[in-house]
Amino acid sequence: MTILAVCGLQRERRILSGPGVEVAVGAGDLDRLTVGKRGVISIGIAGALAPGLQPGTWVVAAAVRDGNDLLPTDSDWTARLIARLPAAERGTLLGLDAVAATAAQKAELHRKSGAIAVDMETHLAARVARRHGLPFAAARVISDAAQRTLPPAARVGMRLDGGVDLLAVFGSLLAQPWQLPALMRTAWEAERAFRALLRGHRMLGPGLAGS
Repeated sequence: MTILAVCGLQRERRILSGPGVEVAVGAGDLDRLTVGKRGVISIGIAGALAPGLQPGTWVVAAAVRDGNDLLPTDSDWTARLIARLPAAERGTLLGLDAVAATAAQKAELHRKSGAIAVDMETHLAARVARRHGLPFAAARVISDAAQRTLPPAARVGMRLDGGVDLLAVFGSLLAQPWQLPALMRTAWEAERAFRALLRGHRMLGPGLAGS
């Protein structure tokens, strides 16, 4: 039996694919994909909500905030993640259906939810795991710090299938060329996160510490 890993980007899928793991990008048909699985994990990159979390830092969730619900993660699986990612921060992850793009928005989300990081897949993965009675865990790598506001080109460049819409990025840059330095910084910090994801994936081993 395999683990279902839920992420948001095709690049994450390429990093995470391996023995004992099936990777789903985005919401997709998660209910169907859970058939025959022994657990569900949300894993990939995330935005920081708590000040001080820098790009490349792993965050392992003790619980997931989904609207008014606080969904705990599987304690044994979470303990194994912490053991294999000893430098990871531990706290609550927030799931949203839209990008938390500005520093002001992140600060408000942190104040209201108490979560230390945010992404767009963890709450969906937690819901499907709960519906099917499967163990659930979440581990994410910070890509953008809490004080960072994502430039417009970075926001429009994300496709629903997890790919990058280069035409949208270039169009945004042509319309607002002043954002180029911020976009380059965002890309560099994202690269740090992807490299940390790759290193962490190797540390977690086959099955992503699911057993």
